[in-house]
Amino acid sequence: MVRARFGESGGKRLIRIGLAGWGDHPSLYRRVRQTGASGKLKAYSGWFDIVEVDATFHAIQPERVTARWTSETPDGFGFIVKAYQGMTGHARGGVPYADTASMFAAFRASIEPMRAAGKLLAVLFQYPPWFDCTREHVDKLREARALMDGIPCALEFRNRTWFEEGMRERTLAFMKREGWIHGVCDEPQAGEGSVPIVEEATDAELTIVRFHGRNAAGWNAGGPGWRDVRYLYRYTEAELEEWIGRLKRLEARSRAVCVIFNNNSGGDAADNALQLMRMLGLRPPRGGFDPPAEPEQMDLFDL
Repeated sequence: MVRARFGESGGKRLIRIGLAGWGDHPSLYRRVRQTGASGKLKAYSGWFDIVEVDATFHAIQPERVTARWTSETPDGFGFIVKAYQGMTGHARGGVPYADTASMFAAFRASIEPMRAAGKLLAVLFQYPPWFDCTREHVDKLREARALMDGIPCALEFRNRTWFEEGMRERTLAFMKREGWIHGVCDEPQAGEGSVPIVEEATDAELTIVRFHGRNAAGWNAGGPGWRDVRYLYRYTEAELEEWIGRLKRLEARSRAVCVIFNNNSGGDAADNALQLMRMLGLRPPRGGFDPPAEPEQMDLFDL
């Protein structure tokens, strides 16, 4: 199995920071001439060396698309790819695949360019709020892991029954035994459809931490505008400071900890990610935090 390279670390443990998606962070692209997706991905990779791919949740992407993303990023860059919604039970209206096996096979084929290039960090299985701790759902997790054999997979729950008293340790033991990377969450505590911070690693290579914000009022919002409020939150410095010790402890248990900021309903993710980077003493791949210089205007007489 080809696992993603964790940068030029020489085996050193490390913390990496990135964002959910690269298209909706205008503060990063104020001075980017090329505003298309490829221009943004190139600019993004100067600020962060990992990214979460959300497009794969909505549809299994053609292999040529993931190959293009792979080629547009530098060596050492890493992708955390969200599993297709049909693979996690979100797609209630049916999926365009004959059966579960063919759906998983199509997904595996779509991410092959990333895996072959050593840029696939993990496939993230984020299960829906109604995916509670039952025998049926445990069996579904086993089936999914078997169908993704040989590929690093992370698991994120959105239902707190997995971590209730008496189940927390059993859930973590199951994840270790079945080969799941733990997706730790910082999110609002808003009833059964949310999970507490569970500071545990289940994989020696990787732990993923996702910051969803703490907007309890918007977490369970529905309707057409839910994206505008669910992740509407800017972390304070004090709230990020709470995570310094947690991240260092997780780093001691996994060779890499990948931190993803998903609190972007109001465009706060990039600022918070760079803020945490500074607090940890890290630097962007481009070397500094200052924005690039204004592109020079072409001198029309210098032809």
